[in-house]
Amino acid sequence: MAFTSQSLIFRAPASLPSGRLAAPSAGRVALRGRGAAFPSVAAASTPMANSDGDEKEMKLWGGRFEEGVTDAVERFTESISYDWQLYKYDIMGSKAHATMLASQGLITAGDRDIILEGLDQIETLIQEGKFEWRKDREDVHMNIEAALIERVGEPAKKLHTARSRNDQIVTDLRLWCRDAIDKILIRIKQFQVSLVTLASKYVDLIVPGYTHLQRAQPVLLPHLLLSYVEQLERDAGRLANCRERVNFCPLGACALAGTGLPIDSIDAVSDRDFVLEFLAANSIAAVHLSRIGEEWVLWASEEFGFLTPSDKVSTGSSIMPQKKNPDPMELVRGKSARVVGDLMTVLILCKGLPQAYNRDLQEDKEPLFDSVKAILGMLEVCTEFAQNISFNSKRIQRSLPAGYLDATTLADYLVKKGVPFRTSHEIVGRSVQLCVTKNCQLAELHLDDLKAVHPAFEADVYEYLGVENAVNKFISYGSTGSNQVKKQLEDWRIQLGISS
Repeated sequence: MAFTSQSLIFRAPASLPSGRLAAPSAGRVALRGRGAAFPSVAAASTPMANSDGDEKEMKLWGGRFEEGVTDAVERFTESISYDWQLYKYDIMGSKAHATMLASQGLITAGDRDIILEGLDQIETLIQEGKFEWRKDREDVHMNIEAALIERVGEPAKKLHTARSRNDQIVTDLRLWCRDAIDKILIRIKQFQVSLVTLASKYVDLIVPGYTHLQRAQPVLLPHLLLSYVEQLERDAGRLANCRERVNFCPLGACALAGTGLPIDSIDAVSDRDFVLEFLAANSIAAVHLSRIGEEWVLWASEEFGFLTPSDKVSTGSSIMPQKKNPDPMELVRGKSARVVGDLMTVLILCKGLPQAYNRDLQEDKEPLFDSVKAILGMLEVCTEFAQNISFNSKRIQRSLPAGYLDATTLADYLVKKGVPFRTSHEIVGRSVQLCVTKNCQLAELHLDDLKAVHPAFEADVYEYLGVENAVNKFISYGSTGSNQVKKQLEDWRIQLGISS
């Protein structure tokens, strides 16, 4: 069967593991003459060399050139200092390509086996930290191919048949993005579990709800925490949808036009929509996490005092000994800026590119890697923070009388008495003004005071006043009423597989 640029060769996992995602091993890649730290990956990092002081080897594409590039051009154009992280996917794609070449009769089965064995050996060397990455070989593809030629000889020179680095890199990126999405989905679920578990500890705790950062209506704390869970669920849905579009194989498109060889096209090699979509989904998730961070930083302040982080997720001051800062959530708020910035970088990178592949696209990887690293870290620390905070019930309860949180419920009372809502709104507004004058709460007004505002008020009005009564009057689907919130909480416990 012929392969096409849209052959669906990647398969999604049947399910995501529910356990904690192991942190990738940190590493450092040594450059000859200097050191440079690179993002952590699961495999051990490996030594890197450049051509300073060494005789330069001929580039694999150098047949038509009489001179080598200058050192400045070599330093400026290399990408191996960061795209080495794609090695696993580059080797995976090369194995699939070699297998296809053999099935199409373009290489022998013997050459295929030699190539596959050589690739296995190279992958082992990389994982053990024994593979030397060379900057004069430019990128991950040329490093692995050149090393394969050194290791197995002539058969390796056949591997690039009917293949370009253009379709090779986009294949690597799609595979990398697919795995990265799976890791982020695991982290999202872990944070959701932490939030639902936290909500279950405070089932009946009423907190002030805010609009415009002003007191609005009373809400149950679990209702607020579950709103974060809902945001995260939409984030997970966007990433899952993105994964579907990532999950296509562009191998066979070659440089841009395909190939005249009978292997199992233009858009395939230049398409970075999947990167943009992934970065956009990350950016929306980062904004959600930033909003949670902002709220929890405010609530941890002395002015609110609603939330206390444990020492495990707090930091101090170098000069002020009394300080206990919720720094992790401040950094979550701060790192959202770089995630959004990564999206802007690639959007602007792509906006002026003619079809098809252009070298500008080399610059898509660092912001992509950075975005994923940041969002994984943000989700991990948010989960840790949620597991190490407590809500100050007494402080919250003392704060509830302020702000006339039951005013809207009082308007609903009048509606039930047959008063049009707009009229009810005005009546309650005048009642609040009366409270301001008397320096009291709505529930503290005498019935005569209320009747003086409007005769529709009767003795049963006090069943609607006070935050507890107000919360109990909410009955609509998804509202902050006790029964509704308990139902939502139980639904999420079932959906996330949390045992009672």
